[in-house]
Amino acid sequence: MYRVLYRKWRPQTFADVVGQEHITSTLAHEVESGKVSHAYLFTGSRGTGKTTCAKILAKAANCLNPVDGNPCNECAVCKGLDDGSILDVVEIDAASNNSVENIRDLRDEVNYTPVHTKYRVYIIDEVHMLSIGAFNALLKTLEEPPAHVKFILATTEVHKLPATILSRCQRFDFHRITPENITSRLMYVAAEENIKVDEDAALLIARIADGAMRDALSILDRCSGISDHVTSDVVSNAAGLAGKDYLFEFADNISQNNPSEVLSLISKLHGDSCDMERLCSELINHFRNIMIIKTVRNPQQLIVCTDIDLELYKKQAEKTTLFKILYYITTLEECATLLKNSTNKRTQMEMCAVKLCIPDISGDISAIMARVERLESALKDGKVTVSAPVEKQEAPAVREKPEVKAESEPEERPAPPPPPPTPAQQTVVSADEDVLFTGWGEVLEKLNVTDKPLLGILGVSSAYIRGEFLLIKCDNPIFSQFIRQDNHAKAIKIAVYEVTGKKYRLGIYKSEEGNTKTNDPLADLVNKINNL
Repeated sequence: MYRVLYRKWRPQTFADVVGQEHITSTLAHEVESGKVSHAYLFTGSRGTGKTTCAKILAKAANCLNPVDGNPCNECAVCKGLDDGSILDVVEIDAASNNSVENIRDLRDEVNYTPVHTKYRVYIIDEVHMLSIGAFNALLKTLEEPPAHVKFILATTEVHKLPATILSRCQRFDFHRITPENITSRLMYVAAEENIKVDEDAALLIARIADGAMRDALSILDRCSGISDHVTSDVVSNAAGLAGKDYLFEFADNISQNNPSEVLSLISKLHGDSCDMERLCSELINHFRNIMIIKTVRNPQQLIVCTDIDLELYKKQAEKTTLFKILYYITTLEECATLLKNSTNKRTQMEMCAVKLCIPDISGDISAIMARVERLESALKDGKVTVSAPVEKQEAPAVREKPEVKAESEPEERPAPPPPPPTPAQQTVVSADEDVLFTGWGEVLEKLNVTDKPLLGILGVSSAYIRGEFLLIKCDNPIFSQFIRQDNHAKAIKIAVYEVTGKKYRLGIYKSEEGNTKTNDPLADLVNKINNL
C-alpha cells in the first residue's frame, strides 16, 4: 500500500530531525547519560516535529542498544515499537479523551509495569484540549509517577495549559523550520523518490509550508501526483496560489476610489459562491504583502507568491502610500470580526468596500494620517496656498444666504452647440437670491447615461441657481463625498451645460441653520484641499 511522503519519511533518530538541533541534542544527551525526566512538554506550531521527537525519545529510552542517545532501530524493542507489536508506548489524543473519567482510567493503568520495555511511556497529544477537571486529576500522577512511567505532553497552544501543569514538566519549545532547511530536506526526499523538482519550486513549497515540514512534504506529494517534473507553476496550481487576479483588481479600484467597480466585483464573486469571510481574509493578506514590499528591502523572503505576482505587488505598492495600506488592513480586520456575527455577510462586505474607497467618511487614525499626507503633498507641490489672516469686519445687515461650497473647475471637453434657450434658461437670476432650477430633471436623465452610480446617490434631489453657482440640495450624506471626486463633478457640469448652454460652478445647498461665516484661513485651506 502506498504511504504518503510525510509518513514514509518521518525521522527515526534525533539526527534526522530538521531544524530543531537545540532540542534533539539535549534529548540525546539525557538519554545517553541516563537522566531521562519523568515528564516532558513539547510546544510549537504544527508540523515542527513534536510528536516525532516524542516517539524517538520513547524508543531511545527503551532501546536495548542506544547509539549516542539515539535508538538503534534494530533491536527487538525498537522494531516492536515501530510495527505496533509492543504496546508499552501509548499515544493518547486529548481532543477525544479529555474527560475526568479518561484521566482516571489512565491513572489506574500507570500502576501496571511494562511487559517488554523498561518504561511505559504515555504520549498525550494536543494536551491543551483536556478539561479543567482532567488537568486536576492528572496533577498528582504527573508530579510523582511510578518509576517505570514517563509522560510526554505535546501542544500547539501552550498558553491554555494551567501553570500547575507547566511547573511539573521539562519544557521544550519547537521553532518553525526555516525555508532553507525545508528546501534542503525536500530536495533530498525528491532525489530518493525519483521526483524531479526545481530548486525554486522547492523554495516556494518551503515558503507556503510556513515552517511546517509535514505540510511541505504533503504539498510535494500533491505536486508529484500532478506532474513528474515539479516546477513553480505546478506548485502554484497545487497550492491554490493561481487564479487570484480579482484581488489585484480589487486593490486597483480601491486605490482609485472607485466604489462602483468594487461593488460590482463583490456582486460577481457572490454570484460565484465566494465566501465573504474568505474574501476578506484574502484581501488582508493581499494588502499585507504590499505593506511588506513598502517596508522591507528583500520582500520575497516574507511573501508567499510566484515571481510574476511579486512584480504585480511591486507595481501596486508604487501607486499607494503606507498610510493608506494600514487603513485598508485595519478596516478589513474590523470587517472580518463583524462578518463572524453578521446576518448579511454580503452587505457587511459592501459597507467595508465603500469605506475603503471613500476614506474621508472614516474617523480611523490611519485614514486621518492619509488625509494629512495628501494635504502635505498638495502644499509641497504648490497646488494650495495659505492666505494671511485678515481682520474680521462687521458684515452689513443683509439677509444671510446658504453657504456655497464651490467645486474646482474640471477639464472642459468640447460640447455640441447649446440647444435653443428654454424658459428656464432665460431666467435672469440675481446673485442675492436662490431660484429653483427647473431643468434638474433633464440633468438627471443625462446622468443616467453618463454616471449611474452618482444618479443612485442623488435619488430625490433638487437644485437652485444663485448667480454663477448651481447649488444641489441632496439629503444623502454620501453625496458630499461623491461631489468632491473630479469625475462625478465633471459629469454634473457637462450635463448642466448640455441642458442650459451655460457653465455653472457647483456647490452644495445648505439650510440656514447650519450656516456660519468665517474668515479662518485653516478652514479656507481645508476647503481648497477638498476641491482638488
